[in-house]
Amino acid sequence: MQGGADMRITTTSTCPDYSSYRSGLVKSLFNVEDATTFTVDVELPLEDNPWALGLIVGPSGSGKTTMGREIFGRGHVYAPKDWPTDQPIVEAICPDGDWQQVTAALSAVGLGSVPSWLRPYHVLSMGEKFRADLARVISEAPEKVVIDEFTSVVDRQIARIGALAFGKSWRRTGGRAVLLSCHYDITKWLRPDWVYDTASGAFQWGVVQPRPPIKLEIVRTGWEYWPLFETHHYLKLPRMIAATNYVGLVNGQPVAHIAVSTRSRVEARACRLVVMPEWQGAGVGLRFLNAVCDMWRRGENRYGRPMPTLFHTSHPGLAAALRRRSEWWQVSARLYGDNKLRSAKTIMASARKSGARIVATGYGGHFRAVQGFRYIGGEE
Repeated sequence: MQGGADMRITTTSTCPDYSSYRSGLVKSLFNVEDATTFTVDVELPLEDNPWALGLIVGPSGSGKTTMGREIFGRGHVYAPKDWPTDQPIVEAICPDGDWQQVTAALSAVGLGSVPSWLRPYHVLSMGEKFRADLARVISEAPEKVVIDEFTSVVDRQIARIGALAFGKSWRRTGGRAVLLSCHYDITKWLRPDWVYDTASGAFQWGVVQPRPPIKLEIVRTGWEYWPLFETHHYLKLPRMIAATNYVGLVNGQPVAHIAVSTRSRVEARACRLVVMPEWQGAGVGLRFLNAVCDMWRRGENRYGRPMPTLFHTSHPGLAAALRRRSEWWQVSARLYGDNKLRSAKTIMASARKSGARIVATGYGGHFRAVQGFRYIGGEE
């Protein structure tokens, strides 16, 4: 590999010339004289423009891996190894770093499921492993990295949204990444700075096509959709009393859920926000939350009365996102749950009135950093 205005990659891979019975038969049948060498000779103008994200795409066996190893050197190719089997991924990623940056990276690439953070890498699904690897790369933020088989082990929905999420997050690191993939469908979602197609030999700066829009439809419902979302919610709580539920649909598929009830005659409270794992990282959740809260702010609710909406979350990534938005004001930040003794007294008093068996227990007293926000909307 030689430097200069253009980066030239010239390399030849070799293997032994086997003379076994089947090898000889195949050579004879298909008139193959030599299958021992494979040469890649490519010129890439990577020094012509500044860039952060490149994509080498093409069919299997077309030289993508060979090119990736040569661009930065073999030592910069990411390999999903050294994941501990006795630690959850939230501990394994950058163990000496800031844990909030780790959770932010996990959320940024779409692995926002808190229970998944508490599991070791080897028990995760293929889609979760894919996103955990991306979060690890973003957290470690190497100056140069090559990721082979990008999106190859996940379904195409997760692949497209994962590419979108990784592209946005990686650009904040300031490093250079080259992704190798056999799937062309991620190109418009990833929007890399350059693309090289090993099938055609074409090199292109930038992506001309716009990113496909995600059209979100909001439907008012009851609790009938909640079983689809409940397993992905990080708290196990009973259903809200007198709640109005909303589901976000993309192409008719349910992707997000929230429930809204009243906190008082003049204020609403939103809870049970869940975004399906395959859609996390695309910005759908915040769009959905804002749209529903804006409906209540304008009086589009069953009361016909404009109401601001309170929303509480323990999710550090979501809290950070709300703080960045002008439509939201942070109104509280509590480190502990409700007073457990006061809760117990309330439960006992209610039991005496109803004649039920008295249970001397209460809820609260636990550590839980709950942050509260009020939706105020944007300028009209």
